[in-house]
Amino acid sequence: MIDLYYWPTPNGHKITLFLEESGLPYTIRPINIGAGDQFKPDFLKISPNNKMPAIVDHAPAGGDEPISVFESGAILLYLAGKSGQFLSSDPRIRIATVEWLFWQTSGFGPMLGQNHHFNHYAPEKIPYAIARYINESRRLYGVLNQRLAGRDFLAGDYSIADMACYPWAALHDGQNIVIDDFPNVGRWLKTIAARPATQRAYALANDINPESGKPLSAEARRHLFGQPEHK
Repeated sequence: MIDLYYWPTPNGHKITLFLEESGLPYTIRPINIGAGDQFKPDFLKISPNNKMPAIVDHAPAGGDEPISVFESGAILLYLAGKSGQFLSSDPRIRIATVEWLFWQTSGFGPMLGQNHHFNHYAPEKIPYAIARYINESRRLYGVLNQRLAGRDFLAGDYSIADMACYPWAALHDGQNIVIDDFPNVGRWLKTIAARPATQRAYALANDINPESGKPLSAEARRHLFGQPEHK
């Protein structure tokens, strides 16, 4: 059994996408990041960067003690190795999958995250920051669009690279991205959205966080953006 420490964010969705596709048994342990759960000592033992998602695998390969993993990209690689799914054994496809996974974790996700922040959450509108991150988002969508030209998925069959990128690209409307400008991305998004496992994964969001989509409270803003000291 896998314990998934989760909140319905793009990085959280990556892991539920994998778990729903793979059939690995798991239990969700909600980490309400708006309430500061990510700073609790027990969670910091498995995720020292006070970020979710994280997992604890109580039945790792070879037995022995449970294994904990933090960082969404590392979790996807771990689960792919454990299950033997969504990461090809073909060396060329495998390295392409890892390349695009790292592209998401190092660039696509962080840049879109800054886009969201300065457009929707920053206490003051900073035109330079807004323009900077919208322009970089458009560049990255262009890279993704070019990669998907003539391909159904990023690397061979549906893989952990697609699972990593999809939850961020699915929020394009809030990133000032006109998806019609990137038709290959739009087609890819529709293909993944239609998968039953995707629909199951996203159905979890409202169950876990019924307040999703509502304005953030002052407390949530403090926990998410204020970087308070927690000891």
